[in-house]
Amino acid sequence: MTTTAPPRTSKAVLVAAWSVPVLVAGQFALLSGVPIAVVLIGALRRRARRRWAAALAVVYAGVLTAWLAGPSSAPSLSKFLSPLATALFTAAGVVVAVALSRRAR
Repeated sequence: MTTTAPPRTSKAVLVAAWSVPVLVAGQFALLSGVPIAVVLIGALRRRARRRWAAALAVVYAGVLTAWLAGPSSAPSLSKFLSPLATALFTAAGVVVAVALSRRAR
């Protein structure tokens, strides 16, 4: 009987997942959409990974929508985020990166 191993998380997806909290903490929150898209595309193979990637995308979409739709005069997404929102967004990125890293083994 032959068993197949579940697909592993690729290094590109892991690097993208870890770059999200780095970009947000480094005040490049708008650019974090690119690695979030990479994580979403890379997470299509397994259901558990999809949930984590979708949760991170929902956080990003919510923050981005609040910035674009709100009456804020902030010139960038990073300037729009309060310190608490930045910390929560960064923490969400770390949680997703750890979850994907643990599943990569």
